[in-house]
Amino acid sequence: MSDWFAAILLGLVEGLTEFIPVSSTGHILLLGHFLGFESEGKTFEIVIQMGAILAIVTVYFQRLWTLATRWPTDPKVRHFILGVLIAFLPAALAGVFMYDIIKQVFFETPIVICIALIVGGVLLLLLDRMKKAPVYLDVNTYPFRVYALIGLFQCLALLPGVSRSGATIAGGLLLGTDKRSAAEFTFFLALPTMGGAVAYDLYKSWSDLDFTDFGLIGIGFAVAFVTALFVVRFLLDFVSRHGFAPFAWWRIAVGVVGLGLLWAGF
Repeated sequence: MSDWFAAILLGLVEGLTEFIPVSSTGHILLLGHFLGFESEGKTFEIVIQMGAILAIVTVYFQRLWTLATRWPTDPKVRHFILGVLIAFLPAALAGVFMYDIIKQVFFETPIVICIALIVGGVLLLLLDRMKKAPVYLDVNTYPFRVYALIGLFQCLALLPGVSRSGATIAGGLLLGTDKRSAAEFTFFLALPTMGGAVAYDLYKSWSDLDFTDFGLIGIGFAVAFVTALFVVRFLLDFVSRHGFAPFAWWRIAVGVVGLGLLWAGF
């Protein structure tokens, strides 16, 4: 299989999985492993996430513009922006200090990714069936304690297969948020988290890139953007109607199939 076709397929998977709780990084690392696709320093797998970030900016542009223009005069807007920053900081700090082990160990161990997918799927099933009545329904007014604790949950996603959105959603549900607002908050938290991850990875890996990498990253980025647009537009309504069980079963299935293929020597 050519690298160009692999880049298109990986971009499609990235866009479809970034904002659902199935671990986009786990999916593209496993798929890349089985396709024999290898990017220098795994930078391709990180940078194409910018396509998904651009999808959020596109869909939520009006709301982001409101946040940007009203924060000096609106206490509620300042509360939300500060909450996002508070939730972002734990993973940002952990990501910098654990960068080498994440890229050199976690990213290179497919069996760990498969196990994380399965365990995360089981936990997500349990959370989806939890009967706890939600207390916090509006992402703009979560208490700062909730923002901070969701940020700590996001740190779990430094292990590929856990899922950044899955960890933040699970944390939100355990802390008393409803499913829709928990899913919505993961969109906004993705902007500084993914943006920071991409910027830092480019800084660390810049000398390892060549023009071939840029071409593959560009096509993966474009495909990820288009597919993520679709997911961002329809995910909240889907979650409101169906919950997270479909994603949990998908995680378990992918993890089991991945373990089977690894056991078979692929």
